[in-house]
Amino acid sequence: MPALPHSVLFLCGMNAVRSPIAEQLARRMLPATTFVASAGVRAGERDPFVDAVLAEEGLSLGERQPRTLEELEDDYFDLIVTLAPEAHHAALELTRSLAVEVEYWPMPDPTDTGGTREHIMAAYRDVRERLKARISRRFAAPGPKSAPD
Repeated sequence: MPALPHSVLFLCGMNAVRSPIAEQLARRMLPATTFVASAGVRAGERDPFVDAVLAEEGLSLGERQPRTLEELEDDYFDLIVTLAPEAHHAALELTRSLAVEVEYWPMPDPTDTGGTREHIMAAYRDVRERLKARISRRFAAPGPKSAPD
């Protein structure tokens, strides 16, 4: 299992849905010593469905608004996790000038879902649960080593 990075950036298209959900989940699931942030390739608008699915988990974005990669105060991360194709392309461009590990975790875009509010919420919950499972698998603390026989 890879070592736990000191800093992780979750990157998606507009930092409105997938990456802020991932950021909030990771902040809760990873040690406080791990710096976690999120950003988008382009500027986006805050999505009220994100607030709703995070509230179900007891999480909140607070006053945080979507931000772009250029707006980040810190531009060095040990790991960039990309959640959309355009974000992955942008992260790979960063590897030309930065020594950073990039992982691609393709996630569906729940904003493409139509129908009733409950149908849309189900799509957002699906993304939240996928991210929760992926974060848990990727950053799980290694179990105790068994003593040799």
